[in-house]
Order: sequence, then structure tokens, then C-alpha cells
Amino acid sequence: MKKIISVVGARPNFMKVAPLHRAFQKYNDSIEHLICHTGQHYDEKMSKIFFEEFELPEPHFYLGVGSGSHAVQTAKIMVEFEKVLLEEKPDLVIVVGDVNSTVACSLVASKLHTPVAHVEAGLRSYDRTMPEEINRLLTDAISDYLFVTEKSGIENLKREGVDDSKVFFVGNVMIDTLIQLLPKADDSNILKKYDTRKGDYVLATLHRPSNVDNDTFLHKLGDLFEAISQNKKLIFPVHPRTRSNIERIGLNGHLSDNVILSDPIGYIDFLHLTKNAGLIITDSGGIQEESTYLGVQCITVRDNTERPVTVDVGTNQLIGTDLEKVTKAAMEVLSGNKKTGSIPELWDGKAAERIANIIFERM
Repeated sequence: MKKIISVVGARPNFMKVAPLHRAFQKYNDSIEHLICHTGQHYDEKMSKIFFEEFELPEPHFYLGVGSGSHAVQTAKIMVEFEKVLLEEKPDLVIVVGDVNSTVACSLVASKLHTPVAHVEAGLRSYDRTMPEEINRLLTDAISDYLFVTEKSGIENLKREGVDDSKVFFVGNVMIDTLIQLLPKADDSNILKKYDTRKGDYVLATLHRPSNVDNDTFLHKLGDLFEAISQNKKLIFPVHPRTRSNIERIGLNGHLSDNVILSDPIGYIDFLHLTKNAGLIITDSGGIQEESTYLGVQCITVRDNTERPVTVDVGTNQLIGTDLEKVTKAAMEVLSGNKKTGSIPELWDGKAAERIANIIFERM
């Protein structure tokens, strides 16, 4: 019996590990698949929702590291994860995405000579001011299996000298979860809660510190929201830190009733909002992918993206952080000038099955 430990830490990780856990059940006579939750996302209520929505078992290990600077959080994860590996002696550690838990657990496993598999490998923004870019580069450099979501990842890894034998183009596990939960999402009543209908609202998700910790950006964001709210309702699920910034500068008092600042929303309700939005304005990597699969118009408020297939093939427009340009692009879409797109190769709901099969054959 081979033992595999998959790591979850922050919100995007849950939806990536869930299909992997299901895929490994096919091999439960020969593979024991365990889940380690680092506690990087430390909101207990939200973590519980993630496990329930994604039909994950209770984590076998919970490290409880909580918040802190990048250095403090990464160090805490490494110290606690090392204890798990020394006790459990797994045959493989699987990490997903690009959060601090990803790089911390990869480093610990590598130094203990435990093979590492990186799911969502090879993505590059080429912006080293982003902590996620550093996490991606370091994790890929020490991984033994690199599972790639789009062909740009293959090209990036080849350019960095990674041996072809380690690289596998398998598709996107996030899309596996989206496809699996879409029927549940279709039954959501979230639009009634916000008194809106399909296509009659804009969905905004902005969380990157470079955006939402900048007072000038937030004031201009208020102008963007006001411009949109003249014609459409705007729904903005707000991270607690972003909400405190908005309240500190008094922006919330100047927004129209057509702008809804909501608390964070669970995945199933959020998927319903994503599928039925007239437009999404985001700085999130995952939402670029989900909107592309669903054929929903998306404007990305960043100067770069590590997911270029969403622009080259999908419905995503990379506009940058100049919110006047974002406003112009949004008005173009809302007036009917929409970008056509298609679903990228291998985004078919079977990525996790491919990954589990590759690992089973090689372990």
C-alpha cells in the first residue's frame, strides 16, 4: 500500500484536491490518500463549508498555522508539516496551486527525499513582485511530477530546463470541480437573495493587496462601480481586509444602492453568480479559468496573467490596473461588444483521473 498526502491551505486549494481525492478512490486497494490542511486559510467556518461543498473528508492532519507575514506563515507550515512527514513517511506529497502552503510543503518533502507532485505546474506571470510567482517557480524547480493545465505551462517548464519526463499535460482540476458541482449550482437561489436575474448584474472579485490595499485604487474603484451601477446591479463579495479598507476611507457611504457589498460567498452560490453574470471584473486567477469554461465575459484587473489561455482562447480580457480603461472595456461589453471564446484543450472534467492514473502507474 502506497501512501500519498495532499496539501490544502487556502480557499483555491480545496476545489483542486477534491477531484483528486475522488480519483484516488479507484485505487484504494493500493493507494492510501490522506489530506493535510495547513490552516493557512484559518476561518474555521469557511473551511468547514469548503469541506462540505467539495465533499471532502475531514482532514487527516490539521496544522493550524493561521495568519502572519509570508516568512512567518511559511516557516510555521514547514515546522509543522515536517512532523507529519517524519511520522507518516508518505511515498508522495501532492501540492496544488501557488499559495504559501504549496511551496512550504514542497520544500519540506524535498529535503526529506519524499517525491513531490505539483498540480497546476508551469504557470508564469513573469512578475516576480507577486508572491505567487515565487511560490510557483520554487515549487516547480523541486517537483518530481509536474501536472500542467495549459500548453503555456509546457513551454515555460521547457524554457526553465525541466526534464520532459517529469511534465504531464493533463487539463485543469478546477474545471473538474466546476463540472461536478454545476448541477448543484444551478439549483442555487442566490439571485433571488440579491433581487436580480441572469445577465442583469456584474460580479466583481478583487483581493490582491497591490489593488485593494491602495487607497487611490479604491477611490477609482468606487467610480467604476458607480458607472456600472447606472445600468446594472453590481455584486462584490468583499474580503474582510478589503472591507475594512473601504470603510476606513469612507467609500461605502458613497456607493449607490445598486452596488452590493456582500460577505464572502460559498463556492456553489458563487458558481451560480459566475455562470449567470453579464460580466465579471476580477484579479483572481481561478475566476479567469472558470469564466472561460462557462463562456462568461471577464475583465482581469492586472497587468499580467499566468493563465494566458484564458485570453488567447477564452473570454477573458487582460486590461490592466488603469480603472479608466477597465471602465471603458466594461461599458463595451455591457453594450453588447462581447469577446468570443472556446473551452481550452483537456478542460473536460477528467484531469484528476489522468493525474491519479499517471501516479498509480509510476509509483
